[in-house]
Amino acid sequence: MKPHLRVENLTKRFGEIVATNSVSFEVQRGEIHCLLGENGAGKSTLSKCIYGFYQPNQGKIFLDDKLTTFNSPRDAIANGIGMVHQHFVLVTPLSVIENVVLGTHRVGWKMDLDESKNKLKEICDRYKIEIDFEAKVWQLSVGEQQWVEILKALYLGAELLILDEPTAALTPQESERLFRIIERMTDDGLSIIFISHKLNEVMQSKRVTVLRKGKVVSTVETKSTTKEELTTMMVGRSVMLQVKRKKMSAGKQILEIEGLRVKNDKGLPALQGVSLTIHANEILGIAGVAGNGQKELFEALIGARNVENGQVRCQGEEITNQTPKDAIRRGIGYIPDDRYRSGLVSDFTVEENMILGVQNNPEFSNGSLLNFPKISQFANESIDQFGIVTPSTKAITSTLSGGNAQKIILARELWSSSCCILANQPTRGLDVGVIEYVHNVLLEKRKEGYAILLASEELDDILALSDRIAVIFKGEIMGIFETGTTSIEKLGLLMAGQHDAV
Repeated sequence: MKPHLRVENLTKRFGEIVATNSVSFEVQRGEIHCLLGENGAGKSTLSKCIYGFYQPNQGKIFLDDKLTTFNSPRDAIANGIGMVHQHFVLVTPLSVIENVVLGTHRVGWKMDLDESKNKLKEICDRYKIEIDFEAKVWQLSVGEQQWVEILKALYLGAELLILDEPTAALTPQESERLFRIIERMTDDGLSIIFISHKLNEVMQSKRVTVLRKGKVVSTVETKSTTKEELTTMMVGRSVMLQVKRKKMSAGKQILEIEGLRVKNDKGLPALQGVSLTIHANEILGIAGVAGNGQKELFEALIGARNVENGQVRCQGEEITNQTPKDAIRRGIGYIPDDRYRSGLVSDFTVEENMILGVQNNPEFSNGSLLNFPKISQFANESIDQFGIVTPSTKAITSTLSGGNAQKIILARELWSSSCCILANQPTRGLDVGVIEYVHNVLLEKRKEGYAILLASEELDDILALSDRIAVIFKGEIMGIFETGTTSIEKLGLLMAGQHDAV
């Protein structure tokens, strides 16, 4: 049976960096084929070459045994290839139907939306997708926006669909539904290239191509392998997929949050009376789909966002509307959800980022003068302790991988904190090897008596690390549970706003 897609010896370079190195693999028609690899393994570059976003330096791409050359995504779309990016490419003020047909009409000024709605309705009926065509995209949930992207690709006639981390911001129920519909699509002969780091999802594919450092390690039948074997292929060593969290008795109250009300960047309510307490020797996990107030909660606690109402106390002292400098002085560490926008200065060196925010500490300065030998010593010690891969302490941070950049933040915040760690999406975009490291670091700090507030869109992280779990939806706490006393299904329903799931 001839493959739907065949890639032969594809190489893509960016200057001296080889992103994909002589990659060969094939996808059968009607197959879910997973691409698996660490950060920087070449998955996204490979996909973008197939989609025409990049043009390879060497190699060939065949569709149904026909050699093809794509100079742009338009060429790929014309040949039946669609791609849904992890970060959606939608025009939020426009409606669903307008986003779907945008750019598809070449003749005349007026779009025949009725004809387009009929075509889109046929697609929705076939795959049992329910969505309001007239709704504005900004009114939709993240899961519904995902469907708009997929519907647009199907509307354009995609026969091979590339899905890049499609479940990154979905509830468990939404993820299950997505897979049911994907299976229906493959029954109709569509081919799916699925990029994911969630091993439970990877195991639902038919075959997996594992990439490491731009090269293909192997392509295997999913049913004949295990998560552990795939992880070893991906990382090059054994990785502990399940951390061992020992039961501990919670200590004294460290961080108390009472009736917190905060507005978002648009001036709309983001937190609506949030109350939480975190104890020493405890990790409290915040479970929720992105955009439900997690970012505003953490920024309010660290002093980067104004609190409208409510109180925050640290070790009995009120710290409401403190400054970030006050938070550092009180021993609160902060790992932000966006490492480059909020945690690092990309153009600074590794050692400069190592002391960002704590540069006035006597350890690193004498009045207005920085102690550069001491800073360099601290940076080198942190590089050794955290296993940061960098040419030197003088390297520009933007040249490092995401995992190594995250380790810089961990090294700095764990050094400066003494009682509390606010960790917002600490493993976002990291591969399993670095995730294993971050998990162990947080559990070690819990053992030392820290109070840790952890937010993650990955329920696996929350369940593995948390002593208690608080579910957040539209700025409200839907319920707080001891880990192990509730099901993933119930957590997913609460994450979707169903109060009756409590």
